[in-house]
Order: sequence, then structure tokens, then C-alpha cells
Amino acid sequence: MANLNKVFVARLAGLPVIGPDGDDIGRIRDVVVTMRSRNQPPRVIGLVVELPTRRRIFVPMLRVASIEPRSVTLVSGTINLHRFTSRPGENLVLGALVDSIVGVEPEQQPGETENAPARPTRFQVVDVEIERQRSRDWLVSRLATRPRRSRGPLGRRGPVAIVAWSRIRGLDDDAIGTPEHGAASLVEQYADMRPADVAHALRELPENRRLEVARTLHDERLADILQELPHDEQTEIVTRLELERAADVLEAMEPDDAADLLGELPAKDAESFLERMNPEDSAPVRRLLSFDADTAGGLMTPEPIILSPQTTVAEALAHCRNPDLSAALASLVFVVRSPTATPTGRYLGCVHIQALLRELPSTMVAETVDTSLSTLRPTDSVESVTRFFATYNLVCGPVVDDEGHLLGAVAVDDLLDHMLPEDWRDMDLHDEREARP
Repeated sequence: MANLNKVFVARLAGLPVIGPDGDDIGRIRDVVVTMRSRNQPPRVIGLVVELPTRRRIFVPMLRVASIEPRSVTLVSGTINLHRFTSRPGENLVLGALVDSIVGVEPEQQPGETENAPARPTRFQVVDVEIERQRSRDWLVSRLATRPRRSRGPLGRRGPVAIVAWSRIRGLDDDAIGTPEHGAASLVEQYADMRPADVAHALRELPENRRLEVARTLHDERLADILQELPHDEQTEIVTRLELERAADVLEAMEPDDAADLLGELPAKDAESFLERMNPEDSAPVRRLLSFDADTAGGLMTPEPIILSPQTTVAEALAHCRNPDLSAALASLVFVVRSPTATPTGRYLGCVHIQALLRELPSTMVAETVDTSLSTLRPTDSVESVTRFFATYNLVCGPVVDDEGHLLGAVAVDDLLDHMLPEDWRDMDLHDEREARP
């Protein structure tokens, strides 16, 4: 196939990266550039490549042997498999430059006398072209732009114009990622990604750009992504959202995750958010905040699968199939007397999903309930919860108070999140992170 010497970055996104031995290494997710002086185009220093394990790594442009319409091939050599993190002075093309608002100098016509320079017209960056030089360096050569907020007939967006870098004004390190810049392209790029993967991608963006993406996401999607971020980055985003918007996002989060986030804030700030939340959503969060974070009460979720004794096995399995539940919470059904909202009526026992699968659909869960399994107390320590899971080979356990009311359940993923170091998301699976060469 033809070896391309110039290409728009949007065409590169998603292309497979092939090693010198023909192995599929991963797929391109972005291009990294460094901004230079005003008159010099940005220099392309490398690619962000997503491995099959979902980890994103940095591949220097010097390692790129060829760029073809359907793949990118690397030259032989060692690849640094440590997770990519951008350095000062580096910018992601899709993550930061695209959607930026720039000025475009009018193109001077032949024979036109140069008087006072015309004010640059404001345009939005749609795509970025990179071009290989004789020196083998890759530079940004042209931008695809469209008039800012322009709409044509029937609400269609304005026409795209290809503009040489020499005519671009206002695109520098201080301008990139400011709140003026949109984030629609990034949100669209993240649409099919898992929340945990989007969280990793957001952490690679400049702070202002990350906030702009957060403001563009709808409440439920942002809530899912926030739950995958470290607590300090959760609070950074939530506290910089408008107060009413932040309250809506907190309502969309799982109560235990919302409680963990609010627990990181000063009590006065946390109360401001709670007051603006729907009382039905804030009540379970307030109950969780009353427990110490290092106890079963602080770890639990108040919304596991809770059913009455008269519920059929078929109905119970339907609850277990809820895609919004984690695998751990879907593994166990808790049977209680009315009311079934926490804190419930008297706790009767639990039924494992494997036991439900062995019963006839019309059987009532009361006939299969396990009353012998021990329960956790809300004041039990993290160590006690860990021993409970290890003893009974469970990934979910009931939390019951002294009066026999079910308060919630601890899932193993929340336990692990609590036990791991705070920076566990920053660590590689086998090594500690090292700076890339």
C-alpha cells in the first residue's frame, strides 16, 4: 500500500499499529504534539496507542516506519509499555487541539495592497493534518476548520475550510483547553468506551479540558465515569461544576460512591450539595456518611437486591439480570420482611444466584432462603469484612443492625478499592510507573 506523507489525525484514530514482525500491537487513540514559537508549526513527537489490555502507551514518531491508509507499521526496537501520561508542553491533538477556537488570518489576494491587517475570523478546529518533512520530522501543516457556531440551511453545520498553519492565530499552550473550547468531538470519541477507560483518558487531558468534557457529558454518563476516578479528581470536577448540576450528578451516582466523594469535602460544602439533592437520593447518602469509612457501614451500598419472601425465582433472576448492577451485587439476593427499602423490615436470609438457577421459576424465594449465613455488623472493621469474604467464599455480604434490619451490602469491589493504595489507578499491573525515555 501507499506510504502516506501527510494525513489528517481523525483518519489515524482507530488504525491498527503493526510491529516489525507483523503482530498487531494495538490501535491509535491520539497524536502528541509540542507547541513551538508562533511562526513555527507544532512538532509531532509520538502516538498514543491503546493495547489490547486497554492500557495506553506512548510510541515515539521515530519508531514509525510507515503510515498507510489501513495501518501504521513500526520499526524494530523496544516499546515502553508503561502507561502514557502527558508532560508539560505536550498536547493531544484529539484530546486538546480539536474543538479549539482559533483565529484565521484572511488570505491575501494577488495584487492586494497590505494596509492595516484585518482582524482574524474566529473558527473551530475540526481536524489537524500532520505532514512528514525531509528531515523525517512530522509537523502540523494544516487545520480543517469551520466558522464558529455557524449553521447552514436546515440547521446543518457550516462548511469546512482547510487552512495552512501560517494563517492560524491564537492556538498556543495558554489557549488550548480553556473553557471557551468545546468538547463535543471528545465526548463522541468516548461514546463506546467503558467508564473506567474514559476515566483513564480524561486523566491524560489538561485540567481545563477535562472539566470542559465533564460539563459536556450527560449526568448519568458523568456519574459512571466519576466513580472510576481517584477521590481527589472526583472532588476537583464536582466542586467546579455549577452547584445544581453537581447535585444532579451526585443523585445519578451510586449512594456509596456519592458518600465517599462527599466524605472528602469539608462538612459545610458536603451539606450544600446534600441540600440540593432530591431528599429520596440524599437520605441514603446521609446514612452512609454517619458511619466510619473504615467499617462495613462505610463500605456498604444501601441498594443491593432486596426481595420479599413471596417473590418468585423468575422475578428474582430478573432482578439479577439488571445491567446496572455489578457482578458482585448480582450474585446474592437478600430476603426481608416489608419494607424492602433500607433499613428494611426483619432480615430473613439470602439466596445465591446459583441456588436460584437450580429452582423452578415458579418457586418462591422463601423456600430456598439460606438462614445460616452469618451477617456483618455496620461497625465491623475492614479486616473483619475481609475475613468474612474469605471464610464463606463470597463476593457480597449483608450488613444487618442489632435490631435485625438489613442496612445494605458490602461488595468485594468496594472492599478492594478501600484496601488498595490510594494511587492504585496510577500503577502498572506488573511494575511501578517509570518515566518514558
